Amino acid sequence: MSKMEVKTSLLDNMIGVGDSVLLEPLTEDSFLENLRKRFDHNEIYTYIGSVVISLNPYKHLPIYTAEKVEEYRNRNFYELSPHIYALADEAYRSLRDQDKDQCILITGESGAGKTEASKLVMSYVAAVCGKGQEVNKVKEQLLQSNPVLEAFGNAKTVRNDNSSRFGKYMDIEFDFKGDPIGGVISNYLLEKSRVVKQPRGERNFHVFYQLLSGASEDTLKKLKLDRDFSQYNYLSLDSATVNGLDDAANFRTVRNAMQIVGFMEDEVQSVLELVAAVLKLGNIEFKPESRVNGFDESRVKDKNDLKEMCELLGIEQSVLERAFSYRTVEAKMEKVSTTLNVAQAYYARDALAKNLYSRLFSWLVNRINESIKAQTKHRKKVMGVLDIYGFEIFEDGDNSFEQFIINYCNEKLQQIFIELTLREEQEEYIREGIEWTNIEYFNNAIICDLIENNQNGILAMLDEECLRPGTVTDETFLDKLNTICAEHQHFESRQSKNSKFLTDHSLPHNCFRIQHYAGKVLYRVEGFVDKNNDLLYRDLSQAMYKANHSLMKQLFPEGNPAKINLKRPPTAGFQFRVSVSTLMKNLQTKNPNYIRCIKPNDKKAPHIFTDTLVCHQVHYLGLMENVRVRRAGYAFRQPYEPCLERYKMLCKQTWPHWRGPAREGVEVLLTDLQVAQEEYSYGRSKIFIRNPRTLFFLEEKRRQCLQDLATLIQKIYRGWKSRTHFLLLKKSQVVVAAWYRRYAQQRKYQKIKSSTVVIQSFIRGWKARKILRELKYQKRCEEAVTTIAAYWHGTQVRREYRKFFRANAGRKIYDFTIQRLMQKYFLGLKNTVPSMSPIDKTWSNRPYQFLDGAHTELRRMFHLWRCKKYRSQFTEEKKAIYEEKLEASEIFKDKKALYPSSVSQSFKGDYLEINKNPKYQKLNSVVEEKILLADFVNKINRANGKGAPRIFLLTKNNFVLADQKTGQIKACVPLPDLSSVSVSTQVDGFFALKLKEGTASAAKGDFLLSSDHLIEIITKLHRTGAPAANRDQLNIDISDEFLVQFKQDKVCVKFIQGGPKNGSSAACKRKNNRLLEVCVPSP
Repeated sequence: MSKMEVKTSLLDNMIGVGDSVLLEPLTEDSFLENLRKRFDHNEIYTYIGSVVISLNPYKHLPIYTAEKVEEYRNRNFYELSPHIYALADEAYRSLRDQDKDQCILITGESGAGKTEASKLVMSYVAAVCGKGQEVNKVKEQLLQSNPVLEAFGNAKTVRNDNSSRFGKYMDIEFDFKGDPIGGVISNYLLEKSRVVKQPRGERNFHVFYQLLSGASEDTLKKLKLDRDFSQYNYLSLDSATVNGLDDAANFRTVRNAMQIVGFMEDEVQSVLELVAAVLKLGNIEFKPESRVNGFDESRVKDKNDLKEMCELLGIEQSVLERAFSYRTVEAKMEKVSTTLNVAQAYYARDALAKNLYSRLFSWLVNRINESIKAQTKHRKKVMGVLDIYGFEIFEDGDNSFEQFIINYCNEKLQQIFIELTLREEQEEYIREGIEWTNIEYFNNAIICDLIENNQNGILAMLDEECLRPGTVTDETFLDKLNTICAEHQHFESRQSKNSKFLTDHSLPHNCFRIQHYAGKVLYRVEGFVDKNNDLLYRDLSQAMYKANHSLMKQLFPEGNPAKINLKRPPTAGFQFRVSVSTLMKNLQTKNPNYIRCIKPNDKKAPHIFTDTLVCHQVHYLGLMENVRVRRAGYAFRQPYEPCLERYKMLCKQTWPHWRGPAREGVEVLLTDLQVAQEEYSYGRSKIFIRNPRTLFFLEEKRRQCLQDLATLIQKIYRGWKSRTHFLLLKKSQVVVAAWYRRYAQQRKYQKIKSSTVVIQSFIRGWKARKILRELKYQKRCEEAVTTIAAYWHGTQVRREYRKFFRANAGRKIYDFTIQRLMQKYFLGLKNTVPSMSPIDKTWSNRPYQFLDGAHTELRRMFHLWRCKKYRSQFTEEKKAIYEEKLEASEIFKDKKALYPSSVSQSFKGDYLEINKNPKYQKLNSVVEEKILLADFVNKINRANGKGAPRIFLLTKNNFVLADQKTGQIKACVPLPDLSSVSVSTQVDGFFALKLKEGTASAAKGDFLLSSDHLIEIITKLHRTGAPAANRDQLNIDISDEFLVQFKQDKVCVKFIQGGPKNGSSAACKRKNNRLLEVCVPSP
């Protein structure tokens, strides 16, 4: 539903059916399918009339925000989608406005979300009630009591990571304005057996793990504890850590919550000391010790844990050690002391641990009640919230005394639920003046009587068996049940007098079965007597009372020697039956509100809905029975005003406004729709509809009518929108026309203005030009007068100078003119001198012919000077490179076609980096002289003209050929043995090294090689070979045809132009025994 959409009824935009009373047809399958459909769309709440069904989504949903609280505040219960806030708001408003005490009963199995539901109810009430410093303090204390009780009363089970292992009923007290002023908490049946033993996959109570994980090192040292969970026998290790639970952070939360609730620091420390004492108590182990009389006596094995526990509680070690070894039995005025064997000692230890922890929990509840109780003595309004364990059935048949007590409590709750539901229905019918008809339903009072009857009830017989002298076992208790309850229709046992169960193999001999309202439950009788007795030896009680600890005297008052009571303490079953009876009386006085919590799957995972599991819970929560009771009379009822408001568009007489009373309007409406008279009845303030089909008929008619109304509204809206658009266009046209006329006038004015400016500028220009002409004429007149005067003065001067003119005057004038011209030439040459680059050939033009010789000589001198300046910048290495380049130019320029492409390439020399490359380390060590050139070459084979790769090394006195792969020297030729070098004129890299005849090197003949660096190799050979052979220079033969001596034969090597087949490089091939032909590509 979008943010702008407003919901005014439960029936709007409904996913499935929001209220199960309206299911049609009503079957178990349709009920489950409706729950599944809503669960798949994250609709976890569904109604059964005023009962809320809550499915645990196992994920966070954005439906508990402050905006949601405001949305449900002061709204009718059926006005919005089903939500727990709707029930909480209905209960709070009934309490505040109608002065009715309320109770909210939250039931369901472990993991169904009961604890979270109770938190949501309390947080909603806290959010909508009044504000103020004192009120906020009370609200905060009520809310913060939850973390404390959860830490000490909740544990991780296979079904739930935060399972409540006790029942809790909280009465929240309000003043006359509806503001909370306090509260009272009652707890029921803490599962204290968990303290000493936990089933596989489960943990002990949270507080043990939180203390060890979150307490500081200093605190643990004071409590004599270690962080390692494995050090304590009472803590199971297979589930010590739980994903999603931060025990350390939760410990800090609990400490803070205890401070807010009102615990003093010394009280918190005392509580932690008792928790630590329970852990230490579990580590005490016993060993047998034989006595003279032949009986074994228990003795403590390692007294260190006993010593530390006694130090924590302030008990003398010897007193507690004796209590674990002896038991004193008092009868009248006599005392008899008996020894305890090892098994009895362990029983006493575990009984002490369970009693110590359960009494500490009860003390915590009482201490919280002291802090949160209302301070005023005036009459208070009360809202009770009951969060109690749901019906429990273990599939493996391992149901024991705890499950029996829990299921008895649920039987009582189901009984009061049916009674209060029927009473509420009957009261509403009477209040509205509708005829009441009796509703058939299953009354489970017979089951409650089977369990709680004072003479023949199971609990009464269990108490009687526990109190009877003689040998009492679980088997004797079962025999008693088989004798007394054999004929009861809801009791089944294999050993009873009823012969029909004798052959029932699903019923073991040590078990009995009860037909509860939710189904049959098989109970194993083992442990019933011990758990009901719940005995703590008087010696241990007295030892605890003697402790110096601040809480021990409050927890074990029966240990006071001055108040010895020989009367046997009440059994666990009796105490629980009294508590349940008190709770039922309390609930009977309040207006009930129900939340039924359901667990959708056992995997604790979102989006999984297990039909069998949900169906099982639907059975034992009695939801189908609840729906049938609700539907037995009228399935739907609604006040006349909202009913008329919702359906008034279905009748022309009531649409759009009904002027009379709302009831008359509803009567007119239903008459006009021709709804059958037996389908509805008129109450005093509500209309009652019998069948859901009638309601869905009205909803379908309303949906069709809304579509017609929507079409009409759209038509009217489109007409209004079109007319509004037309009027807007008309208004806009007037505005646009006005603006255009303004714009046109502005343009006309600007045009006239610009024309005026142009005319003015032309006139000003004409005047300016006229004045300019007059000034120019005046200036020319003045210049003419000046020129005439100058010529006249010149004539006069020359006429006077002729008198003094001499014969050499012409020569002097000539020399002066020549001097001035030369001065002008040199000054001009200074400004036009070219750059300092030697290759810059630019030079200024000769201005006068008589300067021709001087102009040429100056150009030559300047070039020589800048060349000298350029050479002075060279290093010795660079100078040597240029000398090699110069020598290469003298050898190959205009002779070899390959030369031009080599000019731009620098002569590197060592192309193999032979000194650095480890591959040629051996070769480098063999050649002792400095290597001037190292490169790869191809040695041409005369047999086929193919090349073999070789390494060519040139030193000052030798050149060396070595194998490219192995580095092995193939030839080492002294440079004096080299007579000449032959190369072609083409762009190839072939060259022949011709050796002097008669030398040792010439025995194998000349070398025909090819290289990519031919120009560099020949140049270095030419520079190095002449000094080495003491001759002027090495002979370089450049020809396209030359002879090469191969051993005894001479072979002609001929170069021809023509592209080789294999690419752009030169290729050599053998023509015959005397001719090798090299094909060179065209340049």
